[in-house]
Amino acid sequence: MKRIFGIVLVLAVLAAFGWVGYLAFKPDRREAMGSQRQSSPQETPQQRSAAARKAPDPRLQSFYDQNLDWSDCDGFQCASLTVPLDYAKPQKRSIHIAVLRRPASGDRIGSLVVNPGGPGASGNEYAASAARLFGKRVLRAYDIVGFDPRGVGTGADSAIDCLSDGQLDEMVAADPTPDTAAEVKEWLRQSQTSATGCAQRSAALAAHVSTHEAARDMDVLRAALDEEKLDYFGASYGTQLGATYADLFAPRVGRMVLDGAVDLSLSGKEMGMQQAAGFETALRAYVSYCVESSDNCFLGDTVEEGVARIRKFLADTETSPLSTDLDGRVLAGGNAMYGVITPLYDRGSWSALSMALRQAFGGDGTTLLQFSDLYVGRNSTDGSYDNNIIEANLAIVCDDSTERPGPAEVEASLPEFAAAAPTFGPALAWSQLSCSRFPVVSDVDWSKVRGAGAPPILVIGTSRDPATPLAWAESLANQLESGVLITRDGDGHTGYFAGNKCVDSAVEDYLIDGTVPRDGLTC
Repeated sequence: MKRIFGIVLVLAVLAAFGWVGYLAFKPDRREAMGSQRQSSPQETPQQRSAAARKAPDPRLQSFYDQNLDWSDCDGFQCASLTVPLDYAKPQKRSIHIAVLRRPASGDRIGSLVVNPGGPGASGNEYAASAARLFGKRVLRAYDIVGFDPRGVGTGADSAIDCLSDGQLDEMVAADPTPDTAAEVKEWLRQSQTSATGCAQRSAALAAHVSTHEAARDMDVLRAALDEEKLDYFGASYGTQLGATYADLFAPRVGRMVLDGAVDLSLSGKEMGMQQAAGFETALRAYVSYCVESSDNCFLGDTVEEGVARIRKFLADTETSPLSTDLDGRVLAGGNAMYGVITPLYDRGSWSALSMALRQAFGGDGTTLLQFSDLYVGRNSTDGSYDNNIIEANLAIVCDDSTERPGPAEVEASLPEFAAAAPTFGPALAWSQLSCSRFPVVSDVDWSKVRGAGAPPILVIGTSRDPATPLAWAESLANQLESGVLITRDGDGHTGYFAGNKCVDSAVEDYLIDGTVPRDGLTC
């Protein structure tokens, strides 16, 4: 979900994968990594550069040989990376990927490519915000390099465009839990509008914004940076992108951290159900905080009372939207859902959520609507969208999806979703329809992503993460043949630089010195 970076698994668009439900025994993976990133002392710089730039397919060599033309942009360095639109037909058409670099502040050891999640969040914005998101040791040692994955951002030939601002407003505000045949029909109409809009506004690009293609772009970026190995930090969906890269280019993997991991093996139904349960856990943790820190919690005297009150409030907004102070806009059902979910991502935002809910219980939905706007990148003052995160999320997820369930299948799954997460389950169940009208269906078997041959990869999970449950990190760490799991006991989305020195030290020792932590480390 969005805008605490790394947080964009938008409720209306969930990926569909396949499930592996076991935890396999894995050997200790703490072997030293320092030697693997060192070039042979006999190699000349020219030889090292040639090795870094060797393309996996001769047809791609011109892309791998390109040099980035850096220019100043607001105190950072910016460039444009040229990649093929379709890797199966690399000479036919090219697109341009925006790249931003924050140079290392000390003794540089290389480039750290970063991705904040989504899919749909800007890697350039993430890199530009690195001073707030990475420790000083990392900032001294690495150039922090972000890129806007294909489909993301504002690039003339690489950013997806599917809907007008008005249509986006309609999608975000829509009832997340259709209760009648007419409301289900409206869900399907919006799915068709999105699919048609992507095809009409973005033409061929709409069929080429998959995670596999973005991972291939990352390898072109690695070469253009003159790095033999890719050092990478990915959060949330960025873990899917990183794991995919490891699976496609295992020999090119350097030091890789996957924080707030996504379980690539899950089906769309399983992912939705488990994410709903993750939000439910975070909601209960928030209500417990209110109950335990106040003699008179405004939500109720118990966690059950508080959760039930919020659940009823969300249901009421579907039929009775609240007025706001924002140019006559109202807080409708979808906005209310996003408004509650957004501050659950960060424990530090819980007091703001209490303020917003108190206000809404009094009939004013202004602050919750502002949270909803923050989530989707909407400017509350003029109604414009700061980015294309919703459209990019939708297109990328649907390009990656292997499933197209229909209304009957969704309705049959509602009892399971409601049992797993009474507050958020039904909305996540209906989100399975979001890709129902998209023509591109992925043929990738996500359950087979293993990263075979890659060096140790750090996978981080947080015990009460609302968007990417701890079980997902546990599963991804076991799917990856070299996965090393770190668990943070805490609240909020992702684990690094979230106030836990144990996690921070383990990550930074690994990135800078190559020290691999004990598999199963709990912080």
